[in-house]
Amino acid sequence: MAIFNLGSINVDHVYQVPHLPLPGETLAALGLTTGLGGKGANQSVAAARAGAKTFHIGAVGSDGGWIFEQLRGFGIETTHIATLTGPTGHAIINVDRAGENAIVLLPGANFGLEQSHIEAALAAALPGDILLLQNETTLQSETARSALSHGLRVIYSAAPFDIAAVRAVLPFISMLVVNEVEAAQLTAAIGKPLTALAVPDIIVTKGAQGAEWISAGTEPLFTPAFRVKPVDTTGAGDCFIGSLAAALDRGLTRPAAMRYAAAAAALQVTRPGASAAMPTRAEVETFLSQH
Repeated sequence: MAIFNLGSINVDHVYQVPHLPLPGETLAALGLTTGLGGKGANQSVAAARAGAKTFHIGAVGSDGGWIFEQLRGFGIETTHIATLTGPTGHAIINVDRAGENAIVLLPGANFGLEQSHIEAALAAALPGDILLLQNETTLQSETARSALSHGLRVIYSAAPFDIAAVRAVLPFISMLVVNEVEAAQLTAAIGKPLTALAVPDIIVTKGAQGAEWISAGTEPLFTPAFRVKPVDTTGAGDCFIGSLAAALDRGLTRPAAMRYAAAAAALQVTRPGASAAMPTRAEVETFLSQH
C-alpha cells in the first residue's frame, strides 16, 4: 500500500525568541535556522520515516531545487512535485523558550497546482491507498472527490482552519483531524457537535493532553501523550498525523496506531525543527519498548 499527500512545501525560517512577540513589539532573535517545512512536507516526512511508501503531490518555485534532494533523502517519491514560476512557499516561525510557536505563511507555489497535475498523480494510486490533505494548498475538495472515486482512504487535516474549505471537503473524506482549537471553531461554525458530522472517523489532538479517536457507533478511544520535555513544538501535529497514517497503512489496530503516533510526536518535540526532527520507525519502536 502507499500514501499520497497533496501538501504544502515551505522553507521554514525559524527564529528563537525570548517570548512570542506582542502587538507592536520588536524583539531581538536569539538564533535562526532555515530548513524544509510546510504541513504537507512535514506529514510526508513523518509517514516516510515511519516506513510508508510516500508520494508527495505539490509544487515549489524556481528557487526550490534543493528541496527535491532533501525529500528524496527522507525516502519520499518526488515525481509528482512541479516546479513553477514564482517563489516557493515559506514560513516565518517564532519559537519561545518553552517551545511554543507563532507562524506566518506565504503560500507561494503551494497555490499554483492545476487539477490535471493532481489527476496524473492519483492515476498511480490503488484502492486502499491513503490520501493526506491539509489547508495549505488549493484543490482540496476536488482532490478528495477524485481520491474517493479511486477507492482511497482520505485523511484531512483542517488546518489552518477555514470553514469554507472544511465544508467543501467534508463530503469526500474518511477521517477528519482537528486540534482542540479547530474543533471548537468547527462546532461553533456548524452549530452541532463533531459527532453530528457525516464523517466515519474524527481525530481530535490535544497536545500534551493526548488525542481522541471518535467513530460512529463505538466508544471514543483516548490515547494519552507521553511525558517529555519539549524543545520545539513546530510540526508536532503533522508528525502525529503522518505517523498515524503510516501505522494504519501497515495494518496496525486503532489503539496501536494511535500509540505509535503519540510516541512519534513525543520524540519529535524533543528536537529542534519540523521535518528534520521526525523520528524513524526504529526510533519510535525503541521509545515504545521503553515506555
